[in-house]
Amino acid sequence: MKDSTTKAWSREEFKEKLLSLGKGYHIHHPFNKAMNQGELNPQQVRAWVINRFYYQINIPRKDALLLANCPDKRIRQQWIQRILDHDGRASEDGGIEAWLRLGEACGIDREALLSLREVLPGVRFAVDAYVNFVRQAPWQEAVCASLTELFAPEAHRQRLHHWPRHYPWVEKSGLEYFQKRLIEAPRDVELGLAITLEHFQTSQEQQKALAILQFKLDVLWSLLDSLYLATVIGVPISNQDHRP
Repeated sequence: MKDSTTKAWSREEFKEKLLSLGKGYHIHHPFNKAMNQGELNPQQVRAWVINRFYYQINIPRKDALLLANCPDKRIRQQWIQRILDHDGRASEDGGIEAWLRLGEACGIDREALLSLREVLPGVRFAVDAYVNFVRQAPWQEAVCASLTELFAPEAHRQRLHHWPRHYPWVEKSGLEYFQKRLIEAPRDVELGLAITLEHFQTSQEQQKALAILQFKLDVLWSLLDSLYLATVIGVPISNQDHRP
């Protein structure tokens, strides 16, 4: 860990340090690898869709919290697009609706998905921790946490490539969400990266940015830890019988 007297990295060096954390992105998790290799059964695939949905529906909420903490109108004008991408508009469906259609394509009843009844406690805990971080952190730190989008396009490309081959029982129309994010994610990360490179300039600040991004990577990794334990290893969920 660098101390406060250590020279800060240049913008390009700092960007490379951020990118280097991609080795801990959740596409490298055993559950995700098994999914891409066609090793999951339909129940396990559906469990992923159900639990990831809890993350999806919280994305516009955390972005609204970020906007509430941001005094810069120019940033708010650009960042609000993320909420519209997920919540949609009156005349256009967003990412949440696309995920609901993914659920239906996998054979999951829409109302069951919306009920969140089958979301694992560990998934709730991790996602809620992320939302609470954004609620309490300076808006620039919340922006930095969003930079897992740096690595997201590869995840979407992998799903578009592997799912039709390994899970032909999933209707192809349900994969629309991944297609849309291939366009939206690079745009989102361009703004987020520019803000991060501009704001975190001293050595101490840059180290904090790396820790923030690692925290977000840990959140996403933890989601798959919960799924792997519950659906692959078969570890009992302690409060399963007490959930509403």
